[in-house]
Amino acid sequence: MAKLVSGTYGEALFELAQEKNTVSAMLEEVSGLQMVLKENKELSVLMNNPKVSKEEREGIVKEVFGGRISSDLLNFLILLVQKGRYAYVEEILAYFTDRVKEAEGIGTAYVTTAVELTPAKKDEIHKKLLATTSYREIEIIYQVDPSLIGGMTVRINDRVVDSSIKTKLEKMERSLLTIQLAE
Repeated sequence: MAKLVSGTYGEALFELAQEKNTVSAMLEEVSGLQMVLKENKELSVLMNNPKVSKEEREGIVKEVFGGRISSDLLNFLILLVQKGRYAYVEEILAYFTDRVKEAEGIGTAYVTTAVELTPAKKDEIHKKLLATTSYREIEIIYQVDPSLIGGMTVRINDRVVDSSIKTKLEKMERSLLTIQLAE
């Protein structure tokens, strides 16, 4: 449900920004809004409290964000409150950000390795990913997971390339179990 809501409303915000030719300005505003929401969890708790009426939530949005963000984004937040979708605001804004990056040819890759990579190795991975994808730029988020033992996993959207030793050992184990069961 959350994915459907975030996609629907995130796409609507993207189309609005495109229609008004304010995509980059809206992206900048949305990024700032995401930081504010992340840093002020009590606002989220208040806005999602079932004891607070829609009218009160609307007033809170107007008071907190009025004059600080564009009228388009403010009206969008008010719409989320009115439609009972404010609980999904962070996912909606994340969808919008991803959609803008996609439209501008910027991809995001999640690279997980067993150990911290050197800057030279990170640069090598960056160049390799740019060469093997259709993106003109790619942002890479590095994570360390010692349970991989060695190798790495790379996830871009719904594609995953897993060359970790952990996965290779698991495949080998399944293969050996199949052989033992066949005898």
